[in-house]
Amino acid sequence: MTPDDVRRRLDAGEIQLIDVREQYEWDAGRIPGDSRHIELERLSSQAATIDRQRPVVFQCRLGARSLMAAQAFRRAGFDAWSLAGGIQAWHDAGLPLDPPDGSVADH
Repeated sequence: MTPDDVRRRLDAGEIQLIDVREQYEWDAGRIPGDSRHIELERLSSQAATIDRQRPVVFQCRLGARSLMAAQAFRRAGFDAWSLAGGIQAWHDAGLPLDPPDGSVADH
């Protein structure tokens, strides 16, 4: 899913956004709005807390980790997607980060 699609659907409340990056990456900068932070290594143990009735978009720095998460959740019956290009693509598209002076941390 493109950054613009994610922003539009997040603003409309149509998706749940889950950031699978590590804590220091989340702390450096994240997509503002209603998103959750669940590190990739904890994702399977938290699967029951994710709403199966709403599409879920996973995001990471460049898209590799989130694509793995989306594929696994799709196999488990979720309507799961990955943010194409990750938060780096979001930032490169000029979309905002939280905090406003946030950055995309290296992984």
